[in-house]
Amino acid sequence: MDTKASHREDLSSAQAVLMGALAPGVNGPTWNTLKIAFLMLGVSLVAMLGLAFSSSDSTLTLHVAVFVFLAGTLFFLLSSFLAQTGLVSVEHQMQEIGLAPKSFGDVKNDKSN
Repeated sequence: MDTKASHREDLSSAQAVLMGALAPGVNGPTWNTLKIAFLMLGVSLVAMLGLAFSSSDSTLTLHVAVFVFLAGTLFFLLSSFLAQTGLVSVEHQMQEIGLAPKSFGDVKNDKSN
């Protein structure tokens, strides 16, 4: 049990996000990074929408409003999908792609074969 805790502490959040990109499922640090990216996208799009309103160009305002709608819809769909499927632990993702260290029982079984 201590080996799992010490191995989890060795893994940085950047490595956990990379693991989330390579392995099946979404882990907590990857989802937090996605939420921050969507927040920054939302701030940028709201600033663009404000500039579009100040330029009083209706087509530019319409285009930026469509981008805001698409970004909001994508975030809503991702959130609802993850609410239904749930998050995966980083350790489980490491086991899926074969990067997890073998436990003592696995090493003992490998030596006997």
